[in-house]
Parts: sequence; C-alpha cells; structure tokens
Amino acid sequence: MSEDRSAGGRHALAEYADGSVRVCALDEAGRAAGPVVAAPSPAEAVRGRPGVTRWVWRSTSTVYPRLLAAGLRVPRCYDVEAAEALLLGHEGGYGLPRSLSAAFARLRGLPVPDDPAPTAADSAQPSLFEAGPVPLPADADPLTALLEVYAGQLARVAAMPRPERMRLLVTAESAGMLVAGEMGRAGLPWRADIHLRLLDELLGRRYPGGAQPGRLAELAEEVSAAFGPGVRVRPDLPAEVIRAFAGAGVRLSSTRAWELRDVDHPAVAPLLEYKRLYRIHTAHGWSWLRSWVRDGRFRTAYVPGGTPSGRWTTNGGGALQIPRVVRRAVVADPGWRLVVADAAQLEPRVLAAVSRDRGLMAAAGGADDLYTALAHGGFSGDRAAAKLALLGAMYGQTSGDGLRQLAALRRRFPAAVDHVDEAARVGEQGGLVRTWLGRTCPPAAAGIPPEDRAEPVGDGGSSSSARARGRFTRNFVVQGSAAEWALLMLAALRGSLWDMAAELVFFQHDEVIVHCPAEEATAVAEAVHAAGAAAGHLTFGPTPVRFPLTTAVVECYADAKA
Repeated sequence: MSEDRSAGGRHALAEYADGSVRVCALDEAGRAAGPVVAAPSPAEAVRGRPGVTRWVWRSTSTVYPRLLAAGLRVPRCYDVEAAEALLLGHEGGYGLPRSLSAAFARLRGLPVPDDPAPTAADSAQPSLFEAGPVPLPADADPLTALLEVYAGQLARVAAMPRPERMRLLVTAESAGMLVAGEMGRAGLPWRADIHLRLLDELLGRRYPGGAQPGRLAELAEEVSAAFGPGVRVRPDLPAEVIRAFAGAGVRLSSTRAWELRDVDHPAVAPLLEYKRLYRIHTAHGWSWLRSWVRDGRFRTAYVPGGTPSGRWTTNGGGALQIPRVVRRAVVADPGWRLVVADAAQLEPRVLAAVSRDRGLMAAAGGADDLYTALAHGGFSGDRAAAKLALLGAMYGQTSGDGLRQLAALRRRFPAAVDHVDEAARVGEQGGLVRTWLGRTCPPAAAGIPPEDRAEPVGDGGSSSSARARGRFTRNFVVQGSAAEWALLMLAALRGSLWDMAAELVFFQHDEVIVHCPAEEATAVAEAVHAAGAAAGHLTFGPTPVRFPLTTAVVECYADAKA
C-alpha cells in the first residue's frame, strides 16, 4: 500500500465539461512526466492503458461508476478530494470545502467555492440525482488544476511530522473509495420472496391507505388495554407512552427499551414487541423492499469516511443496521456462498497497538478472546469485569462497578489507560486529537456528531459539554484507528480477490461479507485471515497484537452467527 514511485505506474485523469478526458503520466512529485493525451471518455482512457497501476483523479465517486459500468476496474487510485478533506482536518481546517475547485482556489488565492450539500446518510429514499462537481474558474484547465492540487498535496504531506502515516491514510481512504464503488455496483444478494414472507409472518395483514399492519394494530390495542378502560395510547408516540405510565404511577425519562425493561407493568411486554416490529416495518418493510431491492440485490451507496472518525455510512437503505431477523432474506446465489467475517474485539486490540502498552499487547497477542485473557490475569477470573473495565477506559466510565474495575485496569495497563485519558483531557480542553495514521477530530466548535458520540458505560456522569467532548475524543483515537485498520484490511482483501469470481458485497465497521462460488469459499476465508494480519502490521507496524477474524461460510446471512 505504499505510494507507487514509478512514473510509468501513475497517471492523472482529468475530466472536461464535454465528457472527454485528458491523461498524462506523472513523476514522483506529481508533475507531468509525458505528453498529454485526450480520450473521449474515462473508460476509453483506462481501457487503453492497462499497465497503469494508480490513477490520480478528482473524485472516485464520480469517475469510478462509469468505469464499472463499462466493465473496467483499476488496481489503485489517488482520490484528490478525499485527500483534501484529510489534509484540511490535519491542518486545523476541518469542514472547509474539499472539492478540487476549492483546493485550486486556495492555491491561487481565489474565492473558495462551497461544497455541494451532502446527501443525508441513510436517507429514507434512494438518491436519484447526485450533485455535480463544483466548477473550476472559467479560465482554468481541469488537468492543470488537478496537477497543481495533487503536487501541492504531496508537498503538504511531506512537510508533516510523520508523513509516512498520512501517505498511508490517503492511500487507504482512496482504496476504500474503490471498494465502496464496487460494492455498490455488486449489491448484496437479497431474496425479495423470502423478505415478503417474513414481513407477512411478523407484521400480519397489510391494509390499504397506510393503515397499520395487523400485528402492530393488535399490539397497540394490548398496550392501551394494559392501562385500563378508556385509555388510548399510540405506542409510536413517546410523549403519550410516558404520560400513560405517569398516570399509572410509573415515571419514565424516555421510552428506550433498556429503561422499559426495568418497569413492572403489563404494558411493557406488548410495548417492547411493538417497538421491535415497528422498527422493522418502517426501516425494512414493504416500502423499503420496493425502493432498495432490484434484480435480486440490495443496492446502496457506501460512503467511506462518512463520519469524522472515519467509519463508513451509507446514502439510503439502512445498510449498516440490518436486523438479525431480516438477514434471513440475504441468501447467496445458487452454487455460491457467503463468507461472513467479523473482527474479534477490534477496538480493544487497537488500543493495545496504539498505546504500545506492553502488557495489553501481550494479552492481545495470545488467545482469540481478549477479555478472557485479561480475566485470567486479574479481575479474579471474572470475564465480565475485565470487559467492563476495558470498555470503560475507551468509552468514559465515570461511576459504579466500571470505575472500580478501571482502577485495576490502570494498575495493570498504565500506558493503555493513559493513552485514552490523555485524549479525553485534550478534548475537554478544546484541543484536537488524531488517530494513529493522522485523521483529526472536529474542533470543539463543531460539536459532537450524533453518529460518533461515545455513550458512557454504566450510569454515566457529568453531562457538561466539556465532559461529553472528552468522552468523544477518548473514543475517537481508538475508533478512528480501528477504522484505519478496517480500510487496509479491505484493501488487502480486495487485492487477494482480484483474479477470483468472488466479490465484496457488504462492510460495516468490523464485519465484511464476500459473495463467491462455493469452490472459492475456502480460499476466500484464507484470504480474509491473511488480510486481517497484513492490515495489523501495515497500520501499526511490528507489534505482538493479533487481529483475528472469525469466518463463517453460509448460504444465508442469518446463519453466520448463533
């Protein structure tokens, strides 16, 4: 994954308003190293240059779908706009416009155009029209702008204290863009007929005009009846539920499941079941099926680095939150299999690697179950206590049993606890923290993104904004570094599958699914394990920490885990 230094191996590809492109070879400083050649389209340019190992272009999300539609893939790329976002964050400019046009304007001292409004992650409907690129100034040549920005980015990286890490991060982010494009085109195998039967079993009869399905209507009646004659409660309206419980002498601060489970009242059981089925109805019901599944595939747009920590999001369809029961519809094609891989206890292992705590690294280099290894070395053999202590360190436990266990963890693994404690202190003081490879958190003024909020383990503590930001930055340095490992694992796995029929079809945080012919399943599973090990070494250097992945070869996604 290191940067290709061969001038013949790297080419720039710039798009023009008429749909044509200009291509030229590059030297190691990002300057033109050969003649500029015109081509009628990106596909023609790439097809005519099979020896190019890395393409430098404005944005993978705009170029690559057209290449895939033409039956073309590229081994590697450098995504200028993805790189610009990473560099701006590192330089304290988080959230500034990251388009090629904006980067070019900054270099030339011109007015900087805004970026297009982003599509909301996991929006309810598919995006039919993507925002076009931000136009360059009328007198600017696209290839000239691309080369100037690219060369400037290489120089900015070279001036950093640890340039090799940022180079790797940009390379990994660009590789993730290729994986995302390929997964979006491949789609996750999805049996609409099974999904329909499942909805009928769970939700009951459908009624026209948007009326509730039969089972939800029955549960709503049960909830109301539990509060006595004459009481009418709509379970999907939290204010009505809280008011009904208050009338029964039960005070609630919310209608979250964890709070309801502690309540002894006959309305709780039907209410919890209603909430479970209502989520399926709204998030993966009949309307979802019509919108998102076509030609036997669930298709969404994956967004690498969609959150500030580097975790992925999706533009529509709720791909990263498929309920276990709905996974019964994810079925391999006849003669094919799903290889489902899951990284075991990824974030605690990442903490060991980034903190360089010798004791924790040794524990993370042994048994597959890290929590059991910690429990046998302390915590009186109590696995649950060891897990609570380690999660408390990463997520900001402030009281209760977790705080007591954290003291024991601090004595055994002082460097690991100090690493996240220091990140929390910096965050509370309004400072910036970075992941292992150099992704930088948002400034305090940007607030804490909902998708990246680290909830305290246990009963919580201070709700002040400073303390909340400390919890965010405490977890950011671990979660973000884990996202970097995942990117490099995906890139390594993609390379291993290059000459196979197997295809990456799903990824979320620490889980990946490969769809492959049955005869390739064993080789794919081996490639997954090798990719995890390679990513650990490439991301964090030589450490004893292991990053094991469990794999299951199944026909149905629901069968991958007990």
